[in-house]
Amino acid sequence: MTQAARDNNGMDPSCIFCKIAAGTAPSFRVYEDDTAVAFLDLAPLRQGHTLVIPRTHVPDVMSDGGGRALIDIGPAIHHVSQRLVEVFNADGINLLQANRAAAGQVVFHLHVHLVPRHDGDQSPLRWERDLQAAEGVAQTHALLAGS
Repeated sequence: MTQAARDNNGMDPSCIFCKIAAGTAPSFRVYEDDTAVAFLDLAPLRQGHTLVIPRTHVPDVMSDGGGRALIDIGPAIHHVSQRLVEVFNADGINLLQANRAAAGQVVFHLHVHLVPRHDGDQSPLRWERDLQAAEGVAQTHALLAGS
């Protein structure tokens, strides 16, 4: 890692994930590069549940720098996902990401959860189709696309 990556530029001194990225808070780190750090979640949904964060403090994808932060963590997500499949003989990986409190974000530093999955295991997600939203897809498209 370069010295620039270790510098406190773009970090929030009160953020636990910034402290983990800087190496001043303990973690079970499994990967790092100049722009990202990956470490085990202390409240795992499955064995190997890993968090990937950008080294720079970005609260969520809608914040300034959110797009760049997603690009920065992409190689780490790729590498760690491959490693989780290899080590845990996983059949797949869930990538989970929440933005802001209403969506369930608890630590306000952008992060992606990597959760190893096996055929037949119970999903950590509960997907329930919203019938009203399904009936209004055309109207939703018009709102988003501006037509």
